[in-house]
Amino acid sequence: MIDYIRGEIVELTPAFVTLECSGIGYLVNISLNTYTALNSQKSAKVYIYEAIREDAYTLYGFAERHERDVFMLLISVSGVGPATARVMLSSLNSKELEMAIATENVALLQSVKGIGAKTAQRIIVDLRDKIKPGEDSEVVSLPMGTTFSGVVKEAVSALVMLGFSQNNSRKVVTKIVKEFPALSVEAVIKEALKRL
Repeated sequence: MIDYIRGEIVELTPAFVTLECSGIGYLVNISLNTYTALNSQKSAKVYIYEAIREDAYTLYGFAERHERDVFMLLISVSGVGPATARVMLSSLNSKELEMAIATENVALLQSVKGIGAKTAQRIIVDLRDKIKPGEDSEVVSLPMGTTFSGVVKEAVSALVMLGFSQNNSRKVVTKIVKEFPALSVEAVIKEALKRL
């Protein structure tokens, strides 16, 4: 099992990072929170979760071990797969998710795209005894996008990789960027996840 990959960041988008390590490029799916943490770096250490199925071998990466731990708890819940867990960790950070589960905040969990009332309640029932929310919470800021069209393009690309349609993503992202032109790519994607 791969615990982590340390390597040079060859390509970074809000949905994935390509890490080169010893001449091999690893395509790793990431959350928006990991994207934020890696955004200004040339190399990184990314904690890995391997999703191995009959038809696919997919890597999910996390800037912090704690985020990976929360991801693994989420996918242990029936009906929550790796893609859903990644969307959850893109909408809320790991500390916010822990707090939502510990305080049984169904409404906050339902605010994540694809999470209905039954799934939110199942997550809470299955994980509330396993979650111990910490008191510290880190806030990571993301540098501003360079151009209006660059932010739109990057946000739409990330949403499409997360499974949303190109047309709907473009409409929602364009509207958000017009309303809030100073938002970073990550903030635009988070807002779009609430609206889609």
